[in-house]
Amino acid sequence: MSSLPFGATHASPRDDAARGTAAQINARIDRLPATRAVWALVLLLSFGGWFEFYDLFFTAYVGPGLVKSGLYSTTTASFFGFSGLGAFVAASFAGLFIGTFCFTGLADRYGRRTMFTASLLWYSAATFIMAMQGSAPAINLWRLIAGIGVGIELVTIDTYVSELVPRHMRGRAFAFVHLVQYTAVPSVALLAWWFVPRTPLGLDGWRWVVMFGACGALIAWAIRRRVPESPRWLAQRGRHEEAARILDKLEAKVAAQYGRALPAPSPEAASAATQPQAKARFAEIWQPPYRRRTITLLVFNLFQAIGFYGFASWVPTLLVSKGVTVTHGLFYSFVIAASNPFGPLIGMAIADRIERKTLIVLAALGIAVFGTLFAFQSSPAMLMVLGVLITLCGTLLSVGYHAYQVELFPTRMRATAVGFVYSMSRLSAMFSGFMIAFALRHFGVPGVFALITGAMVMVMAAIGLFGPRTRNRSLESISQ
Repeated sequence: MSSLPFGATHASPRDDAARGTAAQINARIDRLPATRAVWALVLLLSFGGWFEFYDLFFTAYVGPGLVKSGLYSTTTASFFGFSGLGAFVAASFAGLFIGTFCFTGLADRYGRRTMFTASLLWYSAATFIMAMQGSAPAINLWRLIAGIGVGIELVTIDTYVSELVPRHMRGRAFAFVHLVQYTAVPSVALLAWWFVPRTPLGLDGWRWVVMFGACGALIAWAIRRRVPESPRWLAQRGRHEEAARILDKLEAKVAAQYGRALPAPSPEAASAATQPQAKARFAEIWQPPYRRRTITLLVFNLFQAIGFYGFASWVPTLLVSKGVTVTHGLFYSFVIAASNPFGPLIGMAIADRIERKTLIVLAALGIAVFGTLFAFQSSPAMLMVLGVLITLCGTLLSVGYHAYQVELFPTRMRATAVGFVYSMSRLSAMFSGFMIAFALRHFGVPGVFALITGAMVMVMAAIGLFGPRTRNRSLESISQ
C-alpha cells in the first residue's frame, strides 16, 4: 500500500485536454454521489474545526473562573475597562478580526490544505501559552494571538468544504461540519463545570480547560495527510494535472462505494469556457456582481455577531446576573450547551431543501423572539428551555450563513472575499463584549436582549431583502 499523501501518485503526466480543464474539474466534483468517501473528507475537516470551536467557545465558560481567580471583574466602571471580562472577550475577537481581515487571503495564495494545518498549529500553541499567564494583560495578549489563528481557520475550513463537496450536498455538508464542531461546546461546558470551581494540582481550573483546547496540534498533521488539496483551487491556479490526479483517486473510491457507474458531468458545466488564470484582486469585490453581495454580507456580519456571540459568549454570566450561583450557573450552561449539536442535526434535514437565505432569516427571528422571553424569566426550568431554543436558532443561523457566504464568490478569491466580509463580524464581536457588559451593568439582562433583538432585525433585513438565492446551484453559476 502506498504511503504517499492523498492524491500524490506516481502517474505519468497527461495532456490537460484529457485530464480536464478547470470547468471540467468543477463539473466532475458536482456530479459525485454523497458516498462514504466524500463524507469522510468532510468529517476529517470537521475534526480540525472541533478544536477551533472549542477554542472559540471556551471564552464563555472560563469567564466565571477568571473572575473567581481575581484576574478579571465581571463589569468595569469605564466602557473600555481592560481588567473586566469584556476585555478578555474583546481580545478574542480582536485576534479573530486580524486573522480574517489580514491573513485569510493566504489560503487563496498558498492553498486550503497548507493554511488549514498552519492555522491549527498556530492557535494551539498560542492557547497553551495563554493558559500559563498570570495577569490580565498577558492573558489578553496571548488570547489575541490565538484568535488570529482561529480567524484564519474559520474561513479556510468553510472555503475548503465548499470546494470539496458536490453542489447537491453543500447544505448538508456544512450542517454536518457544524454538528461535529458544536459537540465541542457541551464538551467545554462539561469540563468547565468539573474544573472551574476547583484547583487540580494547584492550578486554577480554568487553566486546565484552556490547555485541553491546545491538543488540536496533536492531530493537525494526521489530518493533513488524509485530506487532499482542493481540486477546484488547483485547477483555478492552472495545476490541472495535479487536480485531476486527486479527483481520479476520489472518483475511484466513490465509484467502488456507489456500486455502479458515476453520473455523467453536466455537459453545460463541463464545456464551459475556463476563465483566465488571473490573480485575485481585492478591488474585484467592489465591482458587479460582487459589490452588492459584499455590502450585504458586511451589514449582515456586523449585526449577526452581536446576536450570536452576545448570548453564546455570555451564557454563564447572564445566568449569574439573574441570581443563579456560579456552580448552578455552570450546570445550567452545560444543559444549554448540550443542545448545540441538535441545531446542525435539524440543519442536515432541511439545509438542502430550503433556500439558505430563508434559513438565515428564520433563525434570526427565533433568536429575537426567544431572547426577549429569556430576558424576563426567573424560573430555572424556563431559563434552560429558552436558552436551548436560542442556542438551536443560533446554530441554525451559523449553519446557514457559513454555507451561504462562501457560495457568493468565485474560487480564485473565495477565501480573500469571505475573510474580508467575515472580519466585520469579528470587529463587531470585539466591541460587543464591551457593549454587552455596558448594557448588563446599566440595564440588566433585558437591556442585553434589547440589543440582541435590534441586531437580529438588521440581519433579517439585509439577507431577506438583498441576498441572492443559491440552493442547488453550482459555485461557478452563483459566482457568475
